[in-house]
Amino acid sequence: MSKHIGEVILNVQNISLSFGGVKALSDISFNVREHEIRAIIGPNGAGKSSMLNCINGVYTPQQGQITFRGQTFSHMDSHQVAVMGVARTFQNLALFKGMSVLDNIMTGRNLRMKSNLFLQALRLGPAEREEIEHRKRVEEIIDFLEIQAYRKTPVGQLPYGLQKRVDLGRALALEPQVLLLDEPMAGMNVEEKQDMCRFILDVNDEFGTTVVLIEHDMGVVMDISDRVVVLDYGKKIGDGTPDEVRNNPEVISAYLGTGH
Repeated sequence: MSKHIGEVILNVQNISLSFGGVKALSDISFNVREHEIRAIIGPNGAGKSSMLNCINGVYTPQQGQITFRGQTFSHMDSHQVAVMGVARTFQNLALFKGMSVLDNIMTGRNLRMKSNLFLQALRLGPAEREEIEHRKRVEEIIDFLEIQAYRKTPVGQLPYGLQKRVDLGRALALEPQVLLLDEPMAGMNVEEKQDMCRFILDVNDEFGTTVVLIEHDMGVVMDISDRVVVLDYGKKIGDGTPDEVRNNPEVISAYLGTGH
């Protein structure tokens, strides 16, 4: 199956990030092409989550810049990043446990809602039409993720694998151009991982969404990624296709003794 991978849409240039005296990232550069699945891998403490946090504006790097669709930023602002079309899921689920699946995914639509909160509260005219439109989109995402049976269920009552799916749904509700996934398979059993892999491939294929993911499961990464960047102790030690990375001596030695 060949898919069309486009131009570079996200370019990370010479990013360095320190906390106190500790260097989390040292001079990291890599790019992401439109419509690819781009993996960031590396042992624990390699700086992977810090890198995503720089891309979506949670952290401000001391050096370097990020170019997104031709606009260059020394610091990304997290709201602005979301408006530009970058959505993110987190390692530790930040879902509203008492709210239903439907309502959790609806929260992802907030940025797309144009009518003011007063009109929304009263459900007047344009706000009502808009809400109907948003609900329709959310229902499509629920169908796509095969969680129709749980639409009204409080998220806290769902098994972990399904909660992760709701988290993905909420990110998809933003209709992102780029989806940042922070360990989407962490803590899952084999079957849940296979499901999640299928959804990530489908999001990439059917919605044309560009995916950047951090993942510990090397088998998964090698199966679904177009290109892989490897970090170790905050430095980049490899970048290329899964095969190139797999055969890179520096990558092999970084992974020896880390349980892979």
